[in-house]
Amino acid sequence: MRPRIGRHKVDRIEALPKVVRDIGWKAQVRLCARYRRLSARGKNANVAIAREMVGFFWSIARTVKSAPKAA
Repeated sequence: MRPRIGRHKVDRIEALPKVVRDIGWKAQVRLCARYRRLSARGKNANVAIAREMVGFFWSIARTVKSAPKAA
C-alpha cells in the first residue's frame, strides 16, 4: 500500500497544528517504505516499525511541548 490518509481521519487531522501534521506525514511515508523493504526481504517488520514510530512520537511531543500556548 502507498502512504495515505483514510477518509475517516481527515477531519481529526485537519484540527491538528500544521507542524504535527507534517511530522505525521513524514512518518507515514517513511514507515510505509521501510515496512515494504523489510517485508520484501522476508523480515518481520513489526518491531522495527514500532521502534521508529516511537521516535516520531517523541518528535511530536517535543514540538508540542515547546510550542507557545495560545491564550
